[in-house]
Amino acid sequence: MSTSAGFRRALKSGLQAAGLLDLAKLGLHASSLVLDLRRLPSTVTSLPWFVRTWRQYEALGGDGLKLRDAQPCLTDRGESAGAASGHYFHQDLWAARKVHASGAAEHVDVGSRVDGFVAHVASFTEVVYVDLRPLQASGHPHIKARVGTVLSLPFADRSVPSLSCLHVIEHIGLGRYGDPLDPDGSLKALAELQRVVAQGGDFYLGVPIGRERVCFNAHRVLSPQTVLRALGELSLVEFSAVNDAGDLVRDARPEDFSQADYSCGLFHFTRR
Repeated sequence: MSTSAGFRRALKSGLQAAGLLDLAKLGLHASSLVLDLRRLPSTVTSLPWFVRTWRQYEALGGDGLKLRDAQPCLTDRGESAGAASGHYFHQDLWAARKVHASGAAEHVDVGSRVDGFVAHVASFTEVVYVDLRPLQASGHPHIKARVGTVLSLPFADRSVPSLSCLHVIEHIGLGRYGDPLDPDGSLKALAELQRVVAQGGDFYLGVPIGRERVCFNAHRVLSPQTVLRALGELSLVEFSAVNDAGDLVRDARPEDFSQADYSCGLFHFTRR
């Protein structure tokens, strides 16, 4: 392979690493496209830096560098280490701490983030994970997968003592994941979750809250009052929230979030 051809391949790898040539990714969300375009200037201006550091590495005696093996990472050095804020960060930790404090011998989760909340809980207790889509085998002894849907859970009435559903019900009925269209999808999901909560059991719910609306076909935003009415058989133990700025507000008042833009309600219910 010629040097010029190899560099073109390395350049292509760099653009792919920045998400600029991944058409499948660009087609998922408009926000992804905007994000990638914003990275374009730093990607292009980093190419000379990549070539310079390549040559410096070789000058230090590093051997074995081949252009065909290059995978340029052109923007990582200018990015933050991560974000300890936002819906999923606070939600997953909030719920996991509650499950741990409850001492549940087994916890049932419906559709929540596997590499976040489910992984947290699996570090200290058994998790039965329910989702319409099959879970890729992890081999983890504390995670048992069951195929099911939040509209028809594979459990008897009032039989689940520890239950969670985090950032899931807002998608139901919008067709985003191939599910049937249903304007009442989120309310039906809440009714089904309520059905299986055992007497004295705990139910942890995370859902976008604020000015009620449908952001078709991504998700719904529900008012806290809508959630409370839909789960009228249960008693509210705690309401906390992740506000519009991405910060956790503990022991909040539901009414204070009725007109939020895009917050996350964290509801802990029980059946008394």
